[in-house]
Amino acid sequence: MKKRHQLLVCSIILSLNSITAQIWVPDLGNGTYQNPVIYADYSDPDVIRVNDDFFLVASSFNCMPGIPVLHSKDLINWRIINHIYQSLPFEKYNKPVHGEGSWAPSIRFHNGLYYVFFCTPHEGLFMARTGDPSGQWELHHIVDVEMWEDPCPFWDDTPGPDGEKNAYLVRSKLCGNALYLHKMSADGTKILDNGTMIFQDISQPTIEGPKLYKRGGYYYIFAPAGGVPHGWQTVLRSKNIYGPYETRNIIHQGNTDINGPHQGALVELKSGECWFMHFQDKGLYGRIVHLQPVNWMNNWPLAGTDINNDGIGEPVARYKKPVTGKNSTVMVPQTSDEFNSDKLGLQWQWHANPKNEWYSLLINPGSLRLYTVNNPTQNGNFWFVPNLLLQKFPSPAFTVTTRIDFKGDMENDRAGLIIMGERWKYLAMVKTKTGTKLETGEGSFNQCDDMTLVVESAEINNNVCYLRVTLNPDGICQFSYSTDNQKYALTGKESKAQKGRWIGAKVGLFCISPGISKSPGYADFDWFRFE
Repeated sequence: MKKRHQLLVCSIILSLNSITAQIWVPDLGNGTYQNPVIYADYSDPDVIRVNDDFFLVASSFNCMPGIPVLHSKDLINWRIINHIYQSLPFEKYNKPVHGEGSWAPSIRFHNGLYYVFFCTPHEGLFMARTGDPSGQWELHHIVDVEMWEDPCPFWDDTPGPDGEKNAYLVRSKLCGNALYLHKMSADGTKILDNGTMIFQDISQPTIEGPKLYKRGGYYYIFAPAGGVPHGWQTVLRSKNIYGPYETRNIIHQGNTDINGPHQGALVELKSGECWFMHFQDKGLYGRIVHLQPVNWMNNWPLAGTDINNDGIGEPVARYKKPVTGKNSTVMVPQTSDEFNSDKLGLQWQWHANPKNEWYSLLINPGSLRLYTVNNPTQNGNFWFVPNLLLQKFPSPAFTVTTRIDFKGDMENDRAGLIIMGERWKYLAMVKTKTGTKLETGEGSFNQCDDMTLVVESAEINNNVCYLRVTLNPDGICQFSYSTDNQKYALTGKESKAQKGRWIGAKVGLFCISPGISKSPGYADFDWFRFE
């Protein structure tokens, strides 16, 4: 028994070392945590508690599958368990529509069902629901309208004049500055009126992202204001759901280095503790997720700690973990992938509605096969490539390595590793007239650029290669390669990663041909590892 216990302890230590070697780990293992609790681009997070479980959703924009669903037992340790949809039912999303797609979803649990509401800028309001958040979600297009954003449903426990309990939807509009309230059918499938403006105040510019709660006889709307990079979190309060509303700022940057702490969710635990989960805009890293304690005084919340004694909270760097009454395993959202499953890992997203013919995990089990997809637009400008298979940066610094077996068929077929944003840089194997070469290239979203610039290239007498990119804490990336996974040679020049359109930079894989004719080429990736 003692030997078995020792083996178990060693196994746990090795597991923890493996996690900490890969990415940022918020759980400090001593009853405390460090912010951010997710050092990755989970923009506009919303969180609910259902019994002993917490579920988080976040914006996806043009990335597919869309709206990740994460699960936790303690608000600190999170895993991806699902996505709300695999694709959006509009032809335009078959190509990258940077910055569009799903914005600021809300998740709620009502009468045994989980609901997620979200808007796209030009297609309107959507609702998805399910009885099992890790299972299939049914997607409904509720209202075909433009310029709506950030919807949140609310089922009131107070009967209306007709004795019925009313359901509502609160939302903002593009560019913020006003909040609107609609009556909604009890099943969430219909909006019943044109809406009423319930708040607008020049002291709260760019107010958006409302989340509606009820506590102690008050209706509370948590809403970010002041803009993404340097904003704050506003709370509105009223005894009447239609207002008028009082306002108070509950958290701001203050003297901390956490810029723009706002837009997120209030969560109340069984223990009675309240917590506020929000994002911080970290530029090329995207909008990373922080967790703040919440204290109530005179029916007003304050998030974080009031360091400046100005009645407004400031973000905490470290704090004691939430009291959930449950032991939780140290874990982080998925990153590395050995491609041993018959399904793509939930950390992966395409840049457009995916197609089955882009890849296979079955033809060569244990490897991901990416087929060459023709991209004649702008001679291979990656801004227009839909079949980029990417994932979020998981920490301030990391190294990613992948093993590729390249089977290019037509001249200029290429496959490899990419850092993608409004500017991008890649390392690829390229089919030439005489064989294969390694190529480092870069480019930008400028549509006037007629092609991606090749920075460096070299002939290689091997179809198998190890490709690597290293990112330092300043966001500077450097590519290298090896033929034996032992000695790596640098290639190309150092350059800083850049964010995408409303998203952080991403890292991942591709296989394309810049020609018009369809190529039967492909590349097998044996694994993709963070370290």
